Parts: sequence; C-alpha cells; structure tokens
Amino acid sequence: MPNHPAIAPGRTAVITGGASGIGLAAAKRYAQLDMNVCVADVDGESLQTAASEIAAASPRGQEAVIAVETDVSQIDQVARLKQQAYDRFGEVAVLMNNAGTGPGGGPWDHYEGWQRVMGINLWGIINGVHTFAEAMIHQDTPCAIINTGSKQGITNPPGDAAYNVTKAGVKALTESLAHKLRNTEGCRVTAHLLVPGFTYTGLIRRHVPEKPPAAWWPEQVVDELLSRMANGDFYIICPDNDVSREMDNRRMQWAAEDLIRNRPALSRWHPDFEAEFQAFTKGD
Repeated sequence: MPNHPAIAPGRTAVITGGASGIGLAAAKRYAQLDMNVCVADVDGESLQTAASEIAAASPRGQEAVIAVETDVSQIDQVARLKQQAYDRFGEVAVLMNNAGTGPGGGPWDHYEGWQRVMGINLWGIINGVHTFAEAMIHQDTPCAIINTGSKQGITNPPGDAAYNVTKAGVKALTESLAHKLRNTEGCRVTAHLLVPGFTYTGLIRRHVPEKPPAAWWPEQVVDELLSRMANGDFYIICPDNDVSREMDNRRMQWAAEDLIRNRPALSRWHPDFEAEFQAFTKGD
C-alpha cells in the first residue's frame, strides 16, 4: 500500500519527543524511507544518541538528519526548531507533535504537575501548530500534521485528571485543526490524531524493566500510523495485545452515553454500574 503523499523520499519530517519511544520509532521509519528528519527533544544527551540511530537508518546517513534541543512548552524554542528545519531542508512535509510527559495530578493536588503536563502535552502541540501550520499550507505541497493524543483523553479514567485534561485538549484541538484545513481553499495539509494503545515506551520502562505481554512496541504503533494515514484516516486509534478495537469502541460508546443517558460522571468506574458495564463490553 502506498504511503500518505507527504511521506516520500526527499521530503522532511519534524518529530518532537523524538529521542525515545514512538517518536524515535517514527523518526527511524521516516529515515528508512529516505526522508530528511529533524528530531527534537528536551534531553540533549538522549537526543544526540537518537540522532545517531536515525542517521544509521537513513540511506544518506547524517546528511539527512538534524537534532534540535527543544522545550516544546516554550514557543520561542519551537520557532527556532522550525527555522532550523527550513534552513537545512527548505520545507516540512510531516510535523509530528509527539512530545509528552506524565503524571500530572488530581483535581485539586499537585499543581506543579498540572503546570508541567499542560505545558508539554497541550501547549507543546498548540505551539507546534501555531508555528508550523501556515508555513506548511503555503508550501502548496502534500503535508501532514500528526498530534499524539491518548485514550485517556477520550474515556477520562480516574487517577490522573491533569494528564486526561491535556489529552482531551489535544483531541479537541486536532479535530478543529482538521476542520480548518479542509475548509481552507487550496490547502494540501491533512491532520491526524494518533491515539496509541498500551505501548512500551520510556515512560513505562522506568517502572517496568521488561515489556508486558499486553503492550505493543513503538514500531507497531508507527506501522499502524502509516497504514491508517495512507487510508486517509483522521482518528488513528491503535489496539494493543490486550485491547481490541471492538473493545475500545465499546468503552468510548459507554463514555459518550454517560452524557446522553445522564448517568453519573465516569459511570464505568461507579460501583452501581459495574455489572451493566461488564455486560455491555461483552455485547450481552
């Protein structure tokens, strides 16, 4: 199957949060496809290691790769990232706003955690869109903006309200971005919301030294991303080895029906609805 037209030899991909996990796996894949890669991360040491790995995956080696240390919560640093990408490669075909962190905090605790995850997970993507989108539109070439969300931004499980809020914001922003792009005359830029399932990334590895059987590798998420982008999909909701797409659909439907049926908020985790939810997910 052919790739999305933005993903082609000689085109340029910019990936934030690219020193590890899904971002690094995507950067390597773009490099293997003979794209130019501009990889960004806040950790300079890890970033340089990642850049070497990405260059090793590219047919053109280091010539096709630059690394730009970037704190995506700071729009001036994102503007510098854009400038360096355009100065080196002359265009940007793929912007992958992927940088993320956690945990954040509960509804009334860990205020500093709230500020940190809001700055990276949500403002980082806002900054990326504000900085790159119009320039990519004006190129008049096929382009794509990929924002990394989370299932927690859709079903809002209890435990980390701050993280959930950031990812719900990413979903809302990316939906609005897609609508704006398709209603902009002559625009050849598409938007895509990447929603990984359980993925064994650095955030998980800190606490679990070996990949759990239920988790996907980051490379599997990238495979799903490229396949679904080629189909023209906006919502790229990934399964994993434990949760199928059918199960995700039922969980999302239940969450939406809390509003429609006027059930208690987050009724999926309410003891009065436990049996009903279990029966619903089994299709009973």
